Amino acid sequence: MARDIQLKERWEGLVEKLSQRFSDGDPLELDAIIYLVGVQELGQYHKKYKKDDKLDLMHIAICRLLEPYGYYKFEFFDEEGWPHYSVKEALPPLKAGEQTVLMKEAIVEYFLEKEFIE
Repeated sequence: MARDIQLKERWEGLVEKLSQRFSDGDPLELDAIIYLVGVQELGQYHKKYKKDDKLDLMHIAICRLLEPYGYYKFEFFDEEGWPHYSVKEALPPLKAGEQTVLMKEAIVEYFLEKEFIE
């Protein structure tokens, strides 16, 4: 149970910190944070993205976030600088709540690794 409490506290702190920086304090939702991770991983910050690009950025983020769990493997950057991943292992069937917890855990670990949070 202590692990769940720590995850909850870290998640809430991360949402608050990101929300202050990127949305004038309005709480960011999970999808918005995944999108921010995608932009971070692509490294092209001052670009306007089309709807399809935004979905691709979220895909990049999910691959990067789940890479440490053994689900994806980074392969290469294409000529435009977009990272490409391959599937190493299919995700197990998860209920919506379980998916959310997995993504929150992966996002918290990502921002711990980047030393954005403690």
